Amino acid sequence: MFPRLFHIGNFSLPTYGFLVALGVLVGLWISVRNSEKQGINPDDAWNLGIVTVLCGIFGAKVLYIINDWSWYVAHPRQIFTLDVLQAGGVFSGGLLAALIGATWYIRRHRMPALATFDAFAPGLALGHAFGRVGCFSAGCCYGKPTNHFWGVVFTNPLAYSISGTPLNVRLQPTQLFESAVELVIFFILTWRFSRKKFDGQIFGLYLMLYGVARYFLEFIRDDPGRGSVFGGIMSGTQLISICLVLAGGVIWWLRPSMKAVPAQATR
Repeated sequence: MFPRLFHIGNFSLPTYGFLVALGVLVGLWISVRNSEKQGINPDDAWNLGIVTVLCGIFGAKVLYIINDWSWYVAHPRQIFTLDVLQAGGVFSGGLLAALIGATWYIRRHRMPALATFDAFAPGLALGHAFGRVGCFSAGCCYGKPTNHFWGVVFTNPLAYSISGTPLNVRLQPTQLFESAVELVIFFILTWRFSRKKFDGQIFGLYLMLYGVARYFLEFIRDDPGRGSVFGGIMSGTQLISICLVLAGGVIWWLRPSMKAVPAQATR
């Protein structure tokens, strides 16, 4: 709706970039606070957060390009254009890359892996909620046409030029739906965090909740760049969502062998 917060001369501040940055900062602050509650060194938590964010951005862009690989192979110079830089990317690709980067950092600095993932899960959900409002402002990640009263109409030409958003058409506000879901997940995870019974419980719950929500949200998404698998039966993002749910389920299934680590033991 409002791709730019303001425009002065040649300088403009994208609403998407501002809200994503705000979400990252708020999410990191919450994650570091949660880490301290579990006795994790806050400096390690901050550094882990920075590594995770950078890997997440990279992974989201890579999967965005892979999902439309045939076009980028024919137009390789477009990979390095401002359009790709401004595009939000694919969150599931960012999540997978962030998990890989986080695992590497945690192993290198001998941090308690599952306890650390537990500390970061609520902040990740809240940061993502901010980011999806940014998507709504930019017009990306839009939904299918709808006649329901909650449909939204994009009219700003910038939304079309950056994301190909259909203008003057009532669309499903998938960005706001996902933001609301992430906000609910954040409150659930925060409530459970102080009551967790084993390390990995909060992270596993996040994977399952988000995986289920994203799988069903895909049915009303209409923007390109999410790929398709099994002959178009489902999107690539839906396959990743299923994997997230299974991974979360495995963590919960193994919980008898995962006792919560006392705070003083992880300093």
